[in-house]
Amino acid sequence: QVQLVESGGGLVQTGGSLILACTTNGRNFRTYAMGWFRQAPGKEREFVAAITRTGTGTIYAPSVKGRFTISRDNTKNILYLQMNSLKPEDTAVHYCAATKAYDGLNSPTSYEYWGQGTQVTVSS
Repeated sequence: QVQLVESGGGLVQTGGSLILACTTNGRNFRTYAMGWFRQAPGKEREFVAAITRTGTGTIYAPSVKGRFTISRDNTKNILYLQMNSLKPEDTAVHYCAATKAYDGLNSPTSYEYWGQGTQVTVSS
């Protein structure tokens, strides 16, 4: 079973940057596609970004494209999310997730394993 732990969240001003990290217990990390999702109070969990097993393929939600970058280091078993030009609407608990699926990477129902989440708060 894959265990995921997010870190790097915090409070930042509008226009600021944060880097989220998702560390794993290393159980065949490279055999999983990975994703970032977020959930604001009173809203459904929404897709942010996903990356293929080798890291050569990425997809982003329109709301973050051009501002966020997802990446992974398969030698260290770590997933990253670089977040730039942050906006108050980015405020949410951010989760990393792992899946054996090859498609549907923008759907939370495609993912088998989830971390506990890290809070990102952007002040205006």
